[in-house]
Amino acid sequence: MDTKALRQKILDLAIHGKLVPQDPNDEPASVLLERIRAEKERLIKEGKIKKGKKSAKTSDKPHYPFELPKGWCFTNIGELLINRDGERKPVSSAIRSKQLNKIYDYYGAAGVIDKIDDYLFDEKLLLIGEDGANLLSKSKNNAFFAEGKYWVNNHAHVLDATDKNLLEYVAIVINAIKLDDYITGSAQPKLSQDNLNKIPIVLPPLSEQKRIMEAIIHWSLLIEQIEQNKIDLQASIKQAKSKVLDLAIHGKLVQQDPNDEPASELLKRINPKAETITDNGHYQKLPEGWTICKLKDICSKLVDGDHNPPKGTKETTEYLMLSAQNIVNDNIVYTNGVRYLNHDTFETSDKRTKVMQGDLLITIVGTLGRSCVFSDNKKITLQRSVACLTPLIYNHFLKYYMDSSSIQKYMTTNAKGTAQKGFYLNQLEQLPIMIPPLTEQQRIVARIEKIFARLDVIESAL
Repeated sequence: MDTKALRQKILDLAIHGKLVPQDPNDEPASVLLERIRAEKERLIKEGKIKKGKKSAKTSDKPHYPFELPKGWCFTNIGELLINRDGERKPVSSAIRSKQLNKIYDYYGAAGVIDKIDDYLFDEKLLLIGEDGANLLSKSKNNAFFAEGKYWVNNHAHVLDATDKNLLEYVAIVINAIKLDDYITGSAQPKLSQDNLNKIPIVLPPLSEQKRIMEAIIHWSLLIEQIEQNKIDLQASIKQAKSKVLDLAIHGKLVQQDPNDEPASELLKRINPKAETITDNGHYQKLPEGWTICKLKDICSKLVDGDHNPPKGTKETTEYLMLSAQNIVNDNIVYTNGVRYLNHDTFETSDKRTKVMQGDLLITIVGTLGRSCVFSDNKKITLQRSVACLTPLIYNHFLKYYMDSSSIQKYMTTNAKGTAQKGFYLNQLEQLPIMIPPLTEQQRIVARIEKIFARLDVIESAL
């Protein structure tokens, strides 16, 4: 379920008068609007607020090509609200860095950006971003509230109202509609005060505004519960996959078959020089037909990437150098800082790794233990942060073995380094591996992939 789209739909219904029913007994919004106008005139005469610039005609309604619900009327931000931009003040980062107390929130275009020693406002007011990419992207709400004691710089409009309940509804409208028609600039989008004042508002009766807010709060709580349940289920799926892998590498996912060729015989055949491990207390109880050896004994190739990687070329070529950041979610991502090489440079680096289809790639520096089986028809070489293995056993079994929580924990616990942790090649070579018979490896992989496919279907539906 797309909860972001659901939130947007609720806001759209609200500003179209379809979220809650209209009540013919409500005081019409036109009466409310006249009362607001009168109150603003009084405040202007008393010198408490400044007279704003003339707003666009309320008949201009490009965002609302629909029939108004009963009791509603058209207005705009400039007519409806009180602009207090004149009270805001920017404070440079240099000055803020020298302040000592820093107890009050310092607001910018998209929310709190710092703490400051003093405050300008001590009441709940509506802030709307004046500039920045968020005006168009809407990754955050463009309209948000500030409460208590706080400071606002010149990157957020400050809005008040004769009845602060109005601010809640206006925030809904601003966050529901696209502001593109009122934004100038491309490199640095800007919503000027003049254009802010022109933004049209369809105004419900005050009583209906309150019902709308109650409904939005109700639906928001339900959506938050859905989102939390989604997070919990994703965590459960991750835990389930981890449990499946742990069962697999301990011989508990599929049954052993006494007719399978023992892993000890498999090991003799693929590497006659390999030595089985018999004195490791952690692996005292092996499943029937299993054996233990070092990782280096079941790989015809076990290398890490270039320790002095070339800078690469600005031109896009067919020769790619990858690092740990390219190994993501069991796949290779070719958009994460891929380094392009010319032919000669590639040939030099490739002498070390010779990556082939079927090889297992494992990240060993930085974020440890991410893996994938290389299956692409691309010419790649590697930086030091990635190890390349050519398994002599079933490559997908070894991949899942390395993904198991026990191996991941082992790598993390034994990693070396301070600034950046690494599980280096000599450590990787000595890693103890429990090996089932080859046919059991195949059964294990088939069972894992069947279970994972079902779990992936559930996760994709969230």
